[in-house]
Amino acid sequence: MKFVLSYSGGKDSILALHKMLEAGHEPVGLLVMVNRELQRSWFHGVDPELLREISDSLGIPLILCQSAGNDYDEKMEEGLERAKERGAEACAFGDIDIEGHLLWCRKRCEAAGLECVHPLWQRDREENTDEILSLGYRCLIKCVDNRVLPKEYLGKPLSRELVAEMKNRGIDICGENGEYHTLVVDGPVFRRPVSCVCREILDFGMTSAVNICAG
Repeated sequence: MKFVLSYSGGKDSILALHKMLEAGHEPVGLLVMVNRELQRSWFHGVDPELLREISDSLGIPLILCQSAGNDYDEKMEEGLERAKERGAEACAFGDIDIEGHLLWCRKRCEAAGLECVHPLWQRDREENTDEILSLGYRCLIKCVDNRVLPKEYLGKPLSRELVAEMKNRGIDICGENGEYHTLVVDGPVFRRPVSCVCREILDFGMTSAVNICAG
């Protein structure tokens, strides 16, 4: 089956891609929602240059969807239509168990006439995190919720030690509720490591992010 991946850059979307490839499915694109004002991906804040480097390393073309926020649903559906023109029969998502996310994804896919696939749905949080580390993916911590995690985590690769610390803090170790976001830059589905550098820390009130650039 040909599919497009709803791609955030983080560990869950990469693990979803890993599962789809492992099952023999063929990717036709990485669908990325872009904040029109900031010119970075929504939520993870990845700039276009680094997205292109990641796309090249994965060997999967980008489908960039510019959105101001209030038209997010509409622009997502337009992106899915573009993927369908490339032969996509389905869209794969990295969501785990938030029912509202599942329903939203299904609605977007129904509008575009695509099957909605969630390879990680209802999987155990620790199992997901352990698998992404066991497979050898390099997941840099891109954003943190300042209320639950320190800025010192930013730019660090996710490790079992950090996961244990998160568990001791009582937070969701998958970051499914926005406690933290990652950017995956190397691992089995990459043809080569993505060259990047961690630069300044950006503060956005309740959240902070490290500016990770191609380099």
